[in-house]
Amino acid sequence: MAGKFNINFRIIAIAVALLLSLFVLWSYARSWAPSRDTYAVQGIVVSAENGSPNWSQLGATGVDFAYLTATEGAAERDKSFQANMKGAGEAGIRFGALHHFDICRLASDQANLFITTVPRSENALPPAVQLDFSDTCTGRPNRGLILSELATFLGQIEVHSGVPAVLLLNRDFEKEYQISKSIDRNVWLESNWFLPDYSARPWVMWTANSGRIIDGLDGPVRWAVVHE
Repeated sequence: MAGKFNINFRIIAIAVALLLSLFVLWSYARSWAPSRDTYAVQGIVVSAENGSPNWSQLGATGVDFAYLTATEGAAERDKSFQANMKGAGEAGIRFGALHHFDICRLASDQANLFITTVPRSENALPPAVQLDFSDTCTGRPNRGLILSELATFLGQIEVHSGVPAVLLLNRDFEKEYQISKSIDRNVWLESNWFLPDYSARPWVMWTANSGRIIDGLDGPVRWAVVHE
């Protein structure tokens, strides 16, 4: 009887130790960011899903820049964009606007939404264009059409912003359309914890942790670094 009790106790102890180890690893992963010695400039991607950021706290705890979700597709404006733009500016955090490109919507309509939402500013970071697949757009236009529409969109928003945009390329999207081979823009890649290697050109930005938890912000946030 005592032997059986000891075996059960050991099993429980091992299970508890495993759970504690998993919790420690999970906590570490949620808070991890690359070393500042390697990537001195680091920042976040913010949308309405992150609530009302405490921008002064974020600036004081290592957020060097912020990309603020501004628009998606041809009709959706992020409801927190204006407030986030004001808050980041007042905290002295450099910011840029991000558009989520929808391959099922006309590029000219998307460009018009972006231009009428995002004010032109000489101090703003280059606009970022997120390219990925979404549940609301199940179609897969051919590569030639995607490249043509994307060129139209970039041409219009870059006249407005005065600087070339950055392309935020999802791995699956890049694999199918190979955007980086045909459009000469800086690229921003995403790969949790490990360096990305899926574009035809070197990356200038990397989302190193897509679910980082930091003070001053509700919920997980995408944490990105700049390769200088």
